[in-house]
Amino acid sequence: MLITFHTDAYADITMFGDVALNLLKLMGHSATVPGAILAADVPAALERLRAGVAAAVPESGDAAGNDADEQPVSLAHRALPLIQLLEAAVAAKSDVMWDQ
Repeated sequence: MLITFHTDAYADITMFGDVALNLLKLMGHSATVPGAILAADVPAALERLRAGVAAAVPESGDAAGNDADEQPVSLAHRALPLIQLLEAAVAAKSDVMWDQ
């Protein structure tokens, strides 16, 4: 499943469903799709997401079975496009929506 985030202030962002649902939970929202955040609530969601990403424990790069050339993608890297979308929505006072 893919989830796409939309706002009038930024280009659409599409993510794998499991990652997007995890980020939605960090923002303080349920894992319901479709969904939306009103413009007035976007700043608080952005701060919760930043705090959740900062508190996330980085994955070990030396786990058994990992190829030495392949490094796991951290939650911080996965969250960056959504953080940028939320920042643009805050600046433009725009709602944020997501769907499949």
